[in-house]
Amino acid sequence: MSGKDRLEPGQAERLRQEREKDWRKALRREVSVQTRLTTPRHKMPEQPVEARVGNFLEVNLGYTLELARAEARRCLDCGQPGCVAGCPVAIDIPTFIKLIEAGELDRALEKIHETNGLPAICGRVCPQEVQCEKACNLVQAGKEPVAIGHLERFVADYLCTRESMGPLPGGSRGAEPGKEKVAVIGSGPGGLTAAADLARLGYQVTVFEALHLPGGVLAYGIPEFRLPRTILQSEINFIRALGVEIKTNFIVGKTASLDDLRQAGYAAFFLGTGAGLPSFLNVPGENLLGVFSANEYLTRVNLMKGFRFPEFDTPVPRARRVAVIGGGNVAMDAVRTALRLGASRAIIYYRRSRAEMPARVEEIKHAEEEGIEFNFLTVPVRFLGNERGELRGMVLQRLALGEPDASGRPRPVPIPGSEFEVEVDLAVVAIGQSPNPLLIRQLPLRLGRWGNVEVDYQTMATSLEGIYAGGDAVRGGATVILAMGDGRTAARSIDFYLRKKRG
Repeated sequence: MSGKDRLEPGQAERLRQEREKDWRKALRREVSVQTRLTTPRHKMPEQPVEARVGNFLEVNLGYTLELARAEARRCLDCGQPGCVAGCPVAIDIPTFIKLIEAGELDRALEKIHETNGLPAICGRVCPQEVQCEKACNLVQAGKEPVAIGHLERFVADYLCTRESMGPLPGGSRGAEPGKEKVAVIGSGPGGLTAAADLARLGYQVTVFEALHLPGGVLAYGIPEFRLPRTILQSEINFIRALGVEIKTNFIVGKTASLDDLRQAGYAAFFLGTGAGLPSFLNVPGENLLGVFSANEYLTRVNLMKGFRFPEFDTPVPRARRVAVIGGGNVAMDAVRTALRLGASRAIIYYRRSRAEMPARVEEIKHAEEEGIEFNFLTVPVRFLGNERGELRGMVLQRLALGEPDASGRPRPVPIPGSEFEVEVDLAVVAIGQSPNPLLIRQLPLRLGRWGNVEVDYQTMATSLEGIYAGGDAVRGGATVILAMGDGRTAARSIDFYLRKKRG
């Protein structure tokens, strides 16, 4: 989907009208363009490295009000803001930033909530550097972009205390009489976004979550030091305040079938079942004790409270020498988690070079600061065990980069005779995952080569009438914000489908 396609119908004109309001003009006059251009980007305060490697507290500490307003003043309030088209959920970025500059924080959060119900999460985990910030017009002027993600996080965090004082701005909705019931399967970012948008449209929305806590990958996949659970819970509370019901410990396809839900009166469905089926290397020794998928390892730590040792006696091995295979954000999460669990050496092994690593720049930076080692152009070809069946080491092979593969990245080619052995107590395989098969294989859905649900990306409609899908169930491993964009598109399409069916 192109940037222009992300703008909603009529949004370009609404952006223009917002920009021409008197208060916006007054703000533009207060600070010269030259001053905005020459003001350096304000750095995010961080927990010191020597402290954070020994705890699971959040690394990024967040802007103060003073820092946030100073950063907001860097925004040029462009006539043609590329940042909005760069956002998968089309947030009115210039308006919320100018509201921060004006000190109108309630209104800033309300503006964000028009299209994004999870701003505190997005401000933390979305790859703004390749989306909205990449499209910032300051970049075209040779400057650092406005810290859009930091500002989004700031305004959401600043008003989190509002929960104890009353409803957050933009919340408190309810189903409209005569509107249909819609079922959302899965409470990850795509499902929560679809649920929030449908609730705003007046539908009776129920989210069915297989686990005991809502949040999907946000709950089990992302460590506390990147996404505190109090923040996740606050965002989920906002979704509930819109009138969304969330049922946990409910496995659609086992607790009840989709047909059972139809019989219960649900008229449309969004499948946000995620990608919880881990990929493995399929090499000898991969079944040894001490070899984990990243999915299992992070779930034990995050969802089963392994990070709160010794308060929770969750079986997470404390290893001295940890190898994590992979180069994405999940690999970064796993290796930084291992370090906090006491590893003396935590090493990333990645089959391509650093330039091809898909992980966020910030995550790589934080990992390097914390002493994580990186070993590029290597891949395990065998895991080695002791007489008790426990992992003791790996045999790796060096690689060279060849011609581009289907992804457009250079294909790693093995170098003959380059094998070498390393000692390892724990290995975490973080090379991707496939969609959860339980529900989608029970339905006559059209599936892709890797078991992903095929959809029309303009509507997120599947091959079955009234059933829509998005996020990792479709993409196999997407970012949080892309999943949210899918949920938002699906909600609009479900609304159109039901209105048309209603006549």
